[in-house]
Amino acid sequence: MSDDLPFTGERFVPGVPGEIWVEHWHRYHFAAAWAAGRVAIDVACGEGYGTALLAGTAREVTGVDVSSQAIAHARSAYGSLANARFVEASCTELPFPDASAGLAVSFETIEHIEGQERFLDELARVLEPGGILLLSCPNKVEYSDKRNYANEFHVKELYREELAALVAARFPHARWFGQRPTFYSVIAPEDAPAQGAQLVETSEKAPQETRASLSHPLYFLLAASRSPAALERMPTTLSVFADRDDWAYNDYVKVYRDLQVNAQRARTLEAELQTLREHCSAIEAELIEIKRREVEQLKERLHAAHAAPRPGWRRWLK
Repeated sequence: MSDDLPFTGERFVPGVPGEIWVEHWHRYHFAAAWAAGRVAIDVACGEGYGTALLAGTAREVTGVDVSSQAIAHARSAYGSLANARFVEASCTELPFPDASAGLAVSFETIEHIEGQERFLDELARVLEPGGILLLSCPNKVEYSDKRNYANEFHVKELYREELAALVAARFPHARWFGQRPTFYSVIAPEDAPAQGAQLVETSEKAPQETRASLSHPLYFLLAASRSPAALERMPTTLSVFADRDDWAYNDYVKVYRDLQVNAQRARTLEAELQTLREHCSAIEAELIEIKRREVEQLKERLHAAHAAPRPGWRRWLK
């Protein structure tokens, strides 16, 4: 089997750039803080990159996926991690004893399956009484309705109240978070942000290496005073500015999608052009062969004509 898993358009694999990269890595970095010191399971782990990231803080972590190809890849890519393992299993039949995990992570799974209640039952079964479930799924209003978008890989998407009802039946207490990929302006202190604020900065080339300060700032912003006490009274905060209408992000999405469509069209045209070139080459070769045969036939006729004695010579010989 190849070490690389193909990108299907739905299951994220490291190396795929753009919005999907930000979405998926951010979730696992968020989960890493919750995994600290716990026995964790990563349900629908896919390629295994998230399980590997959780292994950096968890006591031990097991990645589970129904795909034998994904599990084989994960074992090959991340098998060197002493506190991580990968097992092939369905999310509705988890191979763990009751109350055996302190944290269950499952991102973008529930919308892919019919047995959503059975899935949550299994998560409730394997979690210890004080265990925590971290679950994500698309917000149907924003993801599909407002964008008039249908994801071919999704079986049943959920509205907030539907997800709340499913979860509350098994887990009566919940804290809700929202995630939105967009373009933000970030003003971050060079020193660590104040307690309660978190800045995670990473890159595709080294996704597990993070830092708590902003690298490569485009602008410097400084506060200056003659009185040090005046600056000390100001909190060291992390500031994020977001455009509520997301005009820059929406414009980027449109341009990026158009680019993808045009790139695919260019590839299709290039393939068609190559086919035409091959067809023309075949016709050219056929024409050359026809001309060659015609020349040979003409030579044979001329040779025959020269070789045959003329009638006048026969009369002279007599």
